[in-house]
Amino acid sequence: MTSDPAPGLDLTALLDVAVGAARAGGEVVRTAFGAPRDVRAKGPGDWVSATDTASERVVRAALEAGAPTIPVVGEEEGGESAEVRWLVDPLDGTTNFLHGYPVVGVSIGLVVGTVPVVGVVHAPVLGDTYCAVAGGGAHRNGERLAVAARPPEAAVCATGFPFRAKRSRLDAYLPVFERALRTFEDLRRAGAASLDLAWTAAGVYDGYFEPALGPWDVAAGALLVREAGGVVTDWAGDPDAWLDSGDIVAAPAPIHARILDLC
Repeated sequence: MTSDPAPGLDLTALLDVAVGAARAGGEVVRTAFGAPRDVRAKGPGDWVSATDTASERVVRAALEAGAPTIPVVGEEEGGESAEVRWLVDPLDGTTNFLHGYPVVGVSIGLVVGTVPVVGVVHAPVLGDTYCAVAGGGAHRNGERLAVAARPPEAAVCATGFPFRAKRSRLDAYLPVFERALRTFEDLRRAGAASLDLAWTAAGVYDGYFEPALGPWDVAAGALLVREAGGVVTDWAGDPDAWLDSGDIVAAPAPIHARILDLC
């Protein structure tokens, strides 16, 4: 018998809270899409806009109203962490948003220790909502998801490049990228980790790998992949360390094993 990863928590009720919060934040993003305001650089190539912060405040308010005992940790305004906490990216793909590229998401994950137990990725411009609870499967707009079953030679995998301060990881990343490009049919780089993971869960992509992400980038999407039948680890194959390191590999088991061989 599998032990309950979240004893004492009503995951179905918390999923409803997270879906409502993600859609509320997504409405902020959708309304502002095409007309970003108050854009500033947090660092080289690392942008934030008034929409990022406005979305996070709306999401935070909804989560605190629906689950007042669970702390919220957001990408933009932080928060006090705990064993059980929400991890929120209020606008994943800010550069896409600033350039009018509609691959943007709102990502909300509920994590117990190192294990995500509720995950919602909402794509406000595209109109899709992906959600999962531990043990309950993954869904897009109510439709059950399953990872792809293509062989490696026919696989199209997603990735993300080290950027901003992560450029120090580029020398280690580029050989992996080259080996992957030579191994799989093709690679894609959409620029929003939460949607890369959601599309892997949906079988659009056959796998996904990227280094040095924030926990709010991957918590929700990783659960989607796991609940759709995939495997999620760090680049060394550790099923627990990816949330802290941000080095993630997510894919159906055969593709996951092949990506690990390339890392």
